[in-house]
Amino acid sequence: MGIVEKIAEIEREIARTQKNKATEYHLGLLKAKLAKYRQELLEPKGTGGSGKGEGFDVQKTGDARVALIGFPSVGKSTFLSTVTKTESVAASYEFTTLTCIPGVIYHEGARIQLLDLPGIIEGASSGKGRGRQVIAVAKTADLVLMMLDAKKGEQQKVLLERELEAVGIRLNKERPRIYLKRKAGGGVKVNHTVPLTKCDEKLIMTVLHEYKIFNADVIFHDDYS
Repeated sequence: MGIVEKIAEIEREIARTQKNKATEYHLGLLKAKLAKYRQELLEPKGTGGSGKGEGFDVQKTGDARVALIGFPSVGKSTFLSTVTKTESVAASYEFTTLTCIPGVIYHEGARIQLLDLPGIIEGASSGKGRGRQVIAVAKTADLVLMMLDAKKGEQQKVLLERELEAVGIRLNKERPRIYLKRKAGGGVKVNHTVPLTKCDEKLIMTVLHEYKIFNADVIFHDDYS
């Protein structure tokens, strides 16, 4: 069974599992496995961990990197050609852009790298279309700029957020205040500065073991599930 099939199987199990106190641990473990498989899908073994692929491995330059994310034919290429000196081919048919096209914006002394990425489709986080390459590049950006069809704006926004958050890109959210330091030995030690009501030490250790982390210090500075 391939990674895509494993992802689909876990998603089906999560969907049919009733959410209550008795199933919290089981659902937490399923979500950890789901996140792990999606990460493996973006960074398959044998690629050096980049997961980008030919035409997507663009060197990060300047003071910041902005990734243009959107469905096909929403104006990403036109926007890049308008605000930078880079010409990105735009046409009236879908999937005009097939690789990552970089451009540069100069603003108040800052040099900002702008990336025009191919349009993604629903299911990109599970590897459909060029979703794996596009999302792998988006994870390296300092800012994700979503471009939407004016007639489908809210609908597309929800779908894009779902695809990006499925692989750990937390849009408009602060980084979780969880401290993790791996050690050479001594097992896993969990501490918290606030009461934990959404998970317990057993679930935390099980999730870490899923990622092959058996020795570490972990401190929760907020209540996370």
